Amino acid sequence: MSEATVRITGITNDTLRDKKRFEHPDVVDRLMEFLGDDIIVAHNAEFDRGFLNYELELLGRPPLPKDRFVDTLVMAKQHRPGAPASLDAVCKRFNISIENRVLHGALLDAQLLAMAYLELRGGRERAFDFANSANTNERTVTTQTPRRQRPSPLSPSITPEERAAHDAFVGAMGDAAIWKKFG
Repeated sequence: MSEATVRITGITNDTLRDKKRFEHPDVVDRLMEFLGDDIIVAHNAEFDRGFLNYELELLGRPPLPKDRFVDTLVMAKQHRPGAPASLDAVCKRFNISIENRVLHGALLDAQLLAMAYLELRGGRERAFDFANSANTNERTVTTQTPRRQRPSPLSPSITPEERAAHDAFVGAMGDAAIWKKFG
């Protein structure tokens, strides 16, 4: 391992000494099974895809096509052209804590990437909170005006044949059709 790699990842030659190599079936087969046919989200995906495809080519396996990858680096550059687009920069932009990220590690980087990806796609789902965003200590009371009642009910869109088939199906269920108790 190069000094730069050790500095960035903390992985040394001693760390890898007793580990199986990529070409070992336990490694490559499990990775390919894990990936399945799913989309692969990566930051700087072309870099990772190049490494993976090189190793797969050495083993006589088909490469992973470009359309299987979603590149959050590209997304970040499109989201804020000209702004820094490293994973750290994207996390900072969206207030995703990177305080525990001392080294590049697969699990933590994947977790950070997942949160960044959600933000780049339009944001995480927020809980409904009707608090005044300008002052979170004061709650805003919201009142909802009831909807006007429809003057006349809509006519059913079910045909007489569909109604008969439904009634026969429900009738065959007997007491197992719990909704019969409720009308």
